[in-house]
Amino acid sequence: MCGILYFTHAYFLCIYLFWFPRAWVSLASKNRTIGNAAKGQIITNFKNTVHGFKKFHGRAFDDPYVQGEKPKLPYSLHKLASGNTGIKVRYLDEDKVFTIEQVTAMLLTKLKETSESALKKPVVDCVISVPSFFTDAERRSVMDATQIAGLNCLRLINDTTAVALAYGIYKQDLPTPEEKPRNVVFVDLGHSSFQVSISAFNKGKLKVLATAFDPYLGGRNFDEALVDNFCEEFKARYKLNVRENPRAILRLSQECEKLKKLMSANCSDLPINIECFMNDIDVTGKMNRVQFEELCAPFLMRVEAPLKAVMEQSKLSRDEIYAVEVVGGATRIPSIKERISKFFGKDVSTTLNADEAVARGCALQCAIMSPAFKVREFSITDVVPFPITLRWKSPTEDGVGECEVYSKNHAAPFSKVITFHKKEPFDLEAFYSLPQELPYPDIRIGRFSVQNVVPQPDGESSKVKVKVRVNVHGIFSVSSASLIEKQKGEGEDVQMDMEPTLELIYLFNLPTKERVPGEKQDPAAGGSKPKVKVKSTDLPILANIIRQLDRGVLNDFVEYESQMIVQDKLEKERNDAKNAVEEYVYDLRDKLCGIYEKYTTEEDSNRLTMMLEDTENWLYEEGEDQDKQVYVDKLEDLKSFGQPIQDKHREQEDRPRAFEEMGKKIQLYMKAVELYKQKDERYQHLNTEEMSNVEKCVNESMGWMNSKMNAQSQLTIAQDPVVKVADIISKIQELDEVCNPVVNRPKPKAEDVSEENYKSNGAHNGPRQGADGKGEAKGSNQTKPPSGEMEID
Repeated sequence: MCGILYFTHAYFLCIYLFWFPRAWVSLASKNRTIGNAAKGQIITNFKNTVHGFKKFHGRAFDDPYVQGEKPKLPYSLHKLASGNTGIKVRYLDEDKVFTIEQVTAMLLTKLKETSESALKKPVVDCVISVPSFFTDAERRSVMDATQIAGLNCLRLINDTTAVALAYGIYKQDLPTPEEKPRNVVFVDLGHSSFQVSISAFNKGKLKVLATAFDPYLGGRNFDEALVDNFCEEFKARYKLNVRENPRAILRLSQECEKLKKLMSANCSDLPINIECFMNDIDVTGKMNRVQFEELCAPFLMRVEAPLKAVMEQSKLSRDEIYAVEVVGGATRIPSIKERISKFFGKDVSTTLNADEAVARGCALQCAIMSPAFKVREFSITDVVPFPITLRWKSPTEDGVGECEVYSKNHAAPFSKVITFHKKEPFDLEAFYSLPQELPYPDIRIGRFSVQNVVPQPDGESSKVKVKVRVNVHGIFSVSSASLIEKQKGEGEDVQMDMEPTLELIYLFNLPTKERVPGEKQDPAAGGSKPKVKVKSTDLPILANIIRQLDRGVLNDFVEYESQMIVQDKLEKERNDAKNAVEEYVYDLRDKLCGIYEKYTTEEDSNRLTMMLEDTENWLYEEGEDQDKQVYVDKLEDLKSFGQPIQDKHREQEDRPRAFEEMGKKIQLYMKAVELYKQKDERYQHLNTEEMSNVEKCVNESMGWMNSKMNAQSQLTIAQDPVVKVADIISKIQELDEVCNPVVNRPKPKAEDVSEENYKSNGAHNGPRQGADGKGEAKGSNQTKPPSGEMEID
């Protein structure tokens, strides 16, 4: 499972997609398990437990990186018909090949379910972080995975940009927009990659200045160095060829990862012990931090290169760096922190949570994009990591025209408009300009065909404006094209330059609302030339993107993911039913020897114990893999014998309290009857007949309770009770229905009291108006009754 944080008001899902230790997916004969549960199966189900699949996104099977990783993986990679990388596993007792997008979608589905369970609301929108060095093909692959999982990705955000957002949005002392920005370096050394960026902060905004990376340096390199060392040691000491045993390699990898973490906090010799490692042989070893640093020296030397590169790109001096923030699990290695600190000449800062910083940045981006969650205004300007060039056919000498539309570290998201002069449809080929800097073997992005281009009525070339864009996800596209036609009778456009003219259209972070450019006067025409009226016609664009999934295939994957979700749900219900039987067996058996012992006869207890033992044996034999209904029926059979005992125990526990409650009610109403008979002022307004009914009901209830208590006392607690708690409660309710309305009836108001009540209670307090209208005059003084004699509402 990936790193995940929630914003409960916005109901967004934010994902640090590739927090490696939890990105595990295990497939089995009945269902899928994901996250830590899947990681627990790495030893027992290693061929079908998938991890470390992040960098296979958008890559061909023949990619050198994929081929280099293949021998290190316990599961099998497979070449798909499209040439992409697939993963071959055993699922539902069949050999299946899943695409990388499908496996990632499984992970996202689990995160979606987790967030929905926590928020008690459906989750659709999400923000996902990816490494800053991901190319278009890799980013599109991640976007396809989100669609398979039923999520709407609002933004792919770079890891280091998410960290910068998490750092800056809470700062209260950032410089104002007019002041010099605060420059902060963010170093993210995770499990499998090393990323560095420099961001400039002003109040309410951050701007990424430069990024650098080593995509093949991470914590796993240090783990592998330890594994290689102990493989050689165990081969020499124990004659064990560990590389031939995948399970042994996996166990050793887990122990080496633990040892690495311990050495980060301890300088002394630390042991590694693995029982029954191979061929029932126990192995031991030891290492200290000095030996570890010597072993990993080649990797430690690679730390400085990205730091140097990012400083050169940003054109900043070390004195202009305000702070150096480090995140990622591998930054906990002391020697790495020392090298970073030495390079920048200042102590590194660890104010951000090393494991959660990226996920927290994603969460904050969710909140910023949410209309329901109000946060501080904070704009983000990211960069294009690799320069992008467009190529097209041209009537020049070499027949090819080129233009670099985005330079390295160009602001993003960003749109530009390019003006072409064409008489017919034409193709634009987008590719990365510097293959040597690209951590990806294919420099192509895609081919975009602009359709329906025709010449002007006079046979001249038409002006075609093409809009290119790097969007909020960091993905390049030719987003639109339009044919510009001069209206009849208007002056001619004097611009005939065949090279593209770049027009600045869109800048900074407005990812959801683009400003459509208006028609501008041609710069070559001069400021004094009258404006030319033109007609703009949208042109269709056919895009052929490198390694993009076909829409039909993607829809099939969406449907199959839904089927797997249903299968997982059915299997969970089946397991829950099975666990309910097992839990009932253990619980009832323990209580038969404890609190239930005296509630059953010895014969019945022995028979039920035998039944429970038979059920337990059945669960681990032929009952190991049964349908849900079989377990439901088995539980009902057991409850038909165990429930009566449980009922007797519950009745025995609750009956005294019920009788006690009934006795209190009887005493209460009996006291009211006695006070009425004694002419107590509080009850003299009550009717004699009604009070007689109360007395009768009280006596009947007392007699019923005494008879049931006497009868129950004659029985043992193992016998069925004479009276149940429900019967007592029902009797209490009957008593209340008769007595409560009478006994608790309030006294009437003073003006409604009858003459007879006045006489009987001696409540004459001055003259009273009679039927003839004579008596007390309006406004005359009337003596109030003594306190407590009468209640006036």
